[in-house]
Amino acid sequence: MIGAFGLTALILAAIGIYGLVSFAVAQRTREMGVRISLGAAPLELLRMILAQGLRLAIAGVALGLAGSLALTRLLSGLLYGVTPANPLALLFSAAVLICVR
Repeated sequence: MIGAFGLTALILAAIGIYGLVSFAVAQRTREMGVRISLGAAPLELLRMILAQGLRLAIAGVALGLAGSLALTRLLSGLLYGVTPANPLALLFSAAVLICVR
């Protein structure tokens, strides 16, 4: 049951990051048009967008990991047979969320 809730939370977080990055790109479409008209390479624009998305994703993952490590101390008494800070689960979820960007 905990795994299902965790997977659902991971999917919702991935959808949220995707929406945030697509919103940021949509806001900069005019800027990208101006850059292309002034001679910017498409690869340069792609690099710019990916760097912005990566910064947002890393900031979100860092805050999320800090929050999850803080809250696992609180919830460890309620869970039986589950380690409070499972590094494999935390690394997997962080990798998935960064790859979504």
